[in-house]
Amino acid sequence: MTDFDLLVLGSGPGGQRAAIAAAKLGRKVAIVDRRDMLGGVCINTGTIPSKTLREAVLYLTGLNQRELYGQSYRVKDDITVADLGMRTRHVIGREIDTVRSQLARNRVTVIPGHGRFLAPDTIGITGAGDREQKVTADRIVIATGTRPARPDTVDFDDRTIIDSDGIINMDRIPETMVVVGAGVIGIEYASMFAALGTKVTVVERRERMLEFCDLEIVEALKYHLRDLAVTFRFRESVASVERMPKGAITVLESGKRIPADTVMYSAGRHGMTDDLGLEAAGLTADHRGRIKVDSDYRTEVPHIYAVGDVIGFPSLAATSMEQGRLAAHHACGEAVSGMNEIQPIGIYTIPEISFVGRTEDDLTEAKIPFEVGVSRYRELARGQIIGDSYGMLKLLVSPEDRRLLGVHVFGTGATELVHIGQTVMGCGGTVDYLVNAVFNYPTLAESYKVAALDAMNKMRHIERLSG
Repeated sequence: MTDFDLLVLGSGPGGQRAAIAAAKLGRKVAIVDRRDMLGGVCINTGTIPSKTLREAVLYLTGLNQRELYGQSYRVKDDITVADLGMRTRHVIGREIDTVRSQLARNRVTVIPGHGRFLAPDTIGITGAGDREQKVTADRIVIATGTRPARPDTVDFDDRTIIDSDGIINMDRIPETMVVVGAGVIGIEYASMFAALGTKVTVVERRERMLEFCDLEIVEALKYHLRDLAVTFRFRESVASVERMPKGAITVLESGKRIPADTVMYSAGRHGMTDDLGLEAAGLTADHRGRIKVDSDYRTEVPHIYAVGDVIGFPSLAATSMEQGRLAAHHACGEAVSGMNEIQPIGIYTIPEISFVGRTEDDLTEAKIPFEVGVSRYRELARGQIIGDSYGMLKLLVSPEDRRLLGVHVFGTGATELVHIGQTVMGCGGTVDYLVNAVFNYPTLAESYKVAALDAMNKMRHIERLSG
């Protein structure tokens, strides 16, 4: 007899969903995490704090209202770290309470402490004291998440030279900042601090940022970030960072020297598997701390599963939740359909980006014909009302069967709007549905009808010329 039917290591989105799904199936479930990390990295240092910080920045700077009230408009002139932190702490506290309530309501046993494998079915849990508690389980789900990768060559001090986790502990808003890495996290924070008035320089060794996004959308984002005084240094690598009494100097391999109050490294993330004792379970992790799984999220040891960021791409809270649910159902021997292939990506830059499906580059490379339909917020009544003149929605449509191949949104509400396109694609809908549908007026959702009509008119023009 084991202590639990299913035991989960980590209480982030993936672990939480796995535990609750198994509990709802009538299994005896426990979840293990450090007392100060209930809700995981997502709630405590990652997704929730960063997105809350973004909302605080947008509100306090009045950035979204300047189109209407002038470039000098601000809700608060002297924004402090305390102003930003107040909202963040409030949201984190409420989210932790919600997680604790959901676990209690579903009778999931929460064991505070750090868990590690002592054997394939045994976990040793170290809490506040030195004594290690041993717990056994029939099935185990690893959902320990990731931490920011820290290159050995960089002397992090968590004040002048920081990673993304250090952002929420900053004691001041820097006047100047260097962001190393133009991935999702780097660009999100670069845009937030630029909105606050920080002079930001982004250093990226690749030729462009956000390579998986639509090129036109990325160029639009780059234009707006440059308008916020962001400087980009593409095809540049960092040779070293020299800490100074009042800041740091980032030395590039090209010889350029960039002074700044703060340097933020966004060099990817590393799976938190170092202290799990994987060898005792017969498991290994790769050089980035990631665990290999099959299509059912099983590791090489059949009764041990892994979900979320610790298994690598796409490393999103939304996909981690679904992975956790699917893994729990499989572990409990319950039939469940797999994850839908059509998954949205949301990037919370200022302005935000979201897309689902293929990009123009993808389709061109695959030699798949497509037509483009575009709607611009400035042509919508709702766009004028909210003062968003730069937003746009782009539909990629198959001229052969009129199906949607991709939906790309840039601007206010992008991460919400994209789900309309996701639903149409998931149900096998065509552009005709969007043309004939009635949308509330005035709304940003109306952009779907405008873009659909644009694509339809282009396809009709080709038909007229052909026939």
